[in-house]
Amino acid sequence: MTESDKGFFGKFGGRYVAEVLRRPIEELEEAFHKCMKDSDFLKELEEIRTDFIGRPTPLYHAKRLSEQLGGAQIYVKLEGLANTGAHKINNAIGQALVAKRMGKTRIIAETGAGQHGVATAAACAKLGLKCRVYMGEVDVRRQQPNVSTMEMYGAEVVPVTTGSRILKDAINEAMRDWAANFSDTHYLIGSALGPSPFPDMVREFQAVIGRETKQQMAERGKKIDAMVACVGGGSNSIGFFEPFINETEPLLFGAEAGGIGPGKGNNASRMVGNDAVDGIMQGFKTRFLQDEDGQAGQTRSISAGLDYVGIGPQLAYLGETGRIKFEAIKDDEALNAVSVFAKTEGVLFAMESAHAGALALKLAPKMRKDQNIVVNMSGRGDKDIFITCPVFRPEEWKVFLQAELERLNAGKDIHFAASMAKNN
Repeated sequence: MTESDKGFFGKFGGRYVAEVLRRPIEELEEAFHKCMKDSDFLKELEEIRTDFIGRPTPLYHAKRLSEQLGGAQIYVKLEGLANTGAHKINNAIGQALVAKRMGKTRIIAETGAGQHGVATAAACAKLGLKCRVYMGEVDVRRQQPNVSTMEMYGAEVVPVTTGSRILKDAINEAMRDWAANFSDTHYLIGSALGPSPFPDMVREFQAVIGRETKQQMAERGKKIDAMVACVGGGSNSIGFFEPFINETEPLLFGAEAGGIGPGKGNNASRMVGNDAVDGIMQGFKTRFLQDEDGQAGQTRSISAGLDYVGIGPQLAYLGETGRIKFEAIKDDEALNAVSVFAKTEGVLFAMESAHAGALALKLAPKMRKDQNIVVNMSGRGDKDIFITCPVFRPEEWKVFLQAELERLNAGKDIHFAASMAKNN
């Protein structure tokens, strides 16, 4: 497996944590490396990937769309068909298994779009672990379907009301919880960031995406010319790119959240533009969007999962060295990609993944017809109905919500259903 150099990727990464967390992090690092060499652990992980996650996920040739664009052939890695609807389950199961081997009984996590929270809750339900998920109050409001799902799996969802009330604030709260309860608790970080060894752990558990993709294209006798993934913190992209990081081919492209356009506070773009600076925050060094006082800056994106002030340290390094080329995709471009892939191929991208889809729509016409692009559809778009429906069918959505509100206010069927659930 590809590892950091003592926790660093060039100048990025590291382990900048309070003294109280040094021992639990060192214990975690030791346990992780031990598990990755343990045949029994790897066998159990592989069985869960097959029977519970549903791996391998399909690689789908978007023939109609490729023909319409008139350029490269587009293939889509359908991570949205994994159990819980996104790639996040790969890492959640891996880390939860490590934690259980360590004797931990409680898992905490942060989540933005909610998919990592859902995956962690499902993993904990399967493995018999207690689960608490911290989620920014803003994200709780816009991702209610995922909040409900987490609670169905038995997780406690804690809305975070400090700061900007989004992903970065959820991470801060989870860090505080871990510092106070590390004896029985594991902090299951969902993205390829945080203090070492988390970037290495997340990349390794997500690398199954890229390794499957490489094998699936080879079985078809196809060369991969370009790979495209969305990049927030970076869990799906670093796993997707992992088998190719140290090669010169294929070309690797990362789609950041361009929000409503350039300018501080209008987007969440760290590698494109000049708004981000090198800094240390939340236990590691990378490129962060910061304000004049060096604090976490304001971000904006239609996608909760990409709305983060920083980027995984390995991705920052690969961007600075030129191995990954980054482009900022605006909200309207991502929405257009959702519509195009849905209507042309019957594939519904999550808003995060749609940023990658939008970039593929730009790249394909500039490439030859005998070339191939693979896009990582990191998640399914079901969770985004509260975002997409007001855009694509606003009047009908208003009528639906009003009718639901009237039904809830009337209390019909609600008390009966609640009493039935309680009795069962």
